[in-house]
Amino acid sequence: MTRPATKGEVAQEDLAEPMPSCSSHPDNPGIIRIDHLTKIFYEKNRSVTAVDDITLEVMRGEIFGLLGPNGAGKSTLIRVLTTLLRPTSGTACVDTYDILRDPEKIRSIIGVCPQNSTLDVELTAYDNLEFYGKLVNVDDRILDERIWQLLEMTGLDNRAHMKVQTFSGGMRRKLEIVRAFIHHPLILFLDEPTIGLDPEARHEVWQQIARLNEEKTTIILTTHYMDEAEKLCNRIAFVDKGRLIALDILENLKQLIPAGDLIEIGFDRVDDKILPALKAISLVNSVAVKEQKVIISARNGSKVLPEIVAVFEKFSTPMTSISIRSPSLEDVFIHLTGKKLDDGGQPEAKPSSGGRRL
Repeated sequence: MTRPATKGEVAQEDLAEPMPSCSSHPDNPGIIRIDHLTKIFYEKNRSVTAVDDITLEVMRGEIFGLLGPNGAGKSTLIRVLTTLLRPTSGTACVDTYDILRDPEKIRSIIGVCPQNSTLDVELTAYDNLEFYGKLVNVDDRILDERIWQLLEMTGLDNRAHMKVQTFSGGMRRKLEIVRAFIHHPLILFLDEPTIGLDPEARHEVWQQIARLNEEKTTIILTTHYMDEAEKLCNRIAFVDKGRLIALDILENLKQLIPAGDLIEIGFDRVDDKILPALKAISLVNSVAVKEQKVIISARNGSKVLPEIVAVFEKFSTPMTSISIRSPSLEDVFIHLTGKKLDDGGQPEAKPSSGGRRL
């Protein structure tokens, strides 16, 4: 049965169909199983494919990272998995429940911390947790004890009865994360949990996420911060333009780049003949130009550097900077997509007035 249309949508028959086997494998190590999931938005005279035929599996108890630039489709995928959006085609299982057939049951076993804060800043920290606990039907007999557990976990127990408007951004974010965990969900969705926070607050949130994961909670983390994913995630999925482009553990993802060091040389101008000359060096694997930098992948970077410098001197190309380092997760993304993770992109499409949803 098609759900009622929301504002800006025209109700029509959905192409997506329930997955037949969600409840048949309750002990499956995959707590989320996504099968050819697609979400298309129509805005005026154009269509935007926000999620494009994604298939993947999230294991029980892991911290699973969804990485991609703004507009890559991460938040749309989360909204589909948390039953806030219906897919255009394909479907998914969340634990033993189908996102199309069992949305209410799914909502009872998940917690969600969205990008934008939904705390009531006029209420105290305690009152925010109490209000949300009642919304998700936490037993009144244990609610008070649970609230104090979470406040102690965040180090906010001494501020329990202070209004949230007096809190820093990091304090608010930590409170919002544990609020989503108040009913002991099996799965916790964290959508850009540290966006806009200073480095110290980010590290405090990282510690909190790790503590929650120690309680056997599966965590789905969307982020465009590479260091965050490297620090927290067991496995990482790269998403770009709605498509899944890579999924593996960190060590295997880094092996997607040709083996060797990365040498970055800054310049003001570069002769077109310099790139073939650099590629001709025996220990050089690849050469690319990105934002006033020549990025060279080479075996034994320190040994090959004098030859590289000699090429720049031969073509009278001044160098403004030189650095040598091992490949990072950011380098993997650049290797796969040709752009940096924070290059951004078009904002993810949302239904608009007069548009129609497929």
